[in-house]
Amino acid sequence: MAAAELVDGPGGPEMREGMVRRNAAANRERILAAAQAVFGEQGATGSTEEVARRADVGIATVFRHFPTKDALIEAALVCHFERLAEQAAALATAKEPGEALRELLRTMIESGATKLTLASRLPAGEIGPEVDAAAGRLRATVADLLDRAISAGVVRSEVSVDEVYLLIRGLSQACATAPPAPETLRRATAVVLAGLTA
Repeated sequence: MAAAELVDGPGGPEMREGMVRRNAAANRERILAAAQAVFGEQGATGSTEEVARRADVGIATVFRHFPTKDALIEAALVCHFERLAEQAAALATAKEPGEALRELLRTMIESGATKLTLASRLPAGEIGPEVDAAAGRLRATVADLLDRAISAGVVRSEVSVDEVYLLIRGLSQACATAPPAPETLRRATAVVLAGLTA
């Protein structure tokens, strides 16, 4: 058999290795999505066993990717911030500045309780540098969207990213403490967004 067939042919070592990597990446994504759901819904009572069940993997697979529960929660937080930053970047190119900012803020408010619950599961003062970096990248993206909306004249010029984050955090903490009906949260978010409008 030719060497090329061993490398490139059906079932060759490189192909099998690629499939293993893709499967591992897919498992990791499912685990992170499940972790956000489980810990976001159940808080302190959430378990890695439930994460494994929802991700449809064995508990050993969870711990192979994330050796401790804290490592899993930190990775889920990083994933949360990165997905929001990706959404923000996509919105910035697809929609006008005001609508892009409003849509991102709606998502941040609606998912904010999950973020706070995840963060509360970590030991006090032990949020890792990867989480800080991901949160910083998201904040910079939000600030950029805000600046664009202000420049376009659709958001009040005196609004700063600090104020936007305070509003998001306030609604998120309220939702984490006493989850409202979805329609109530929708209306409250609309009031906040209206207050930002020029």
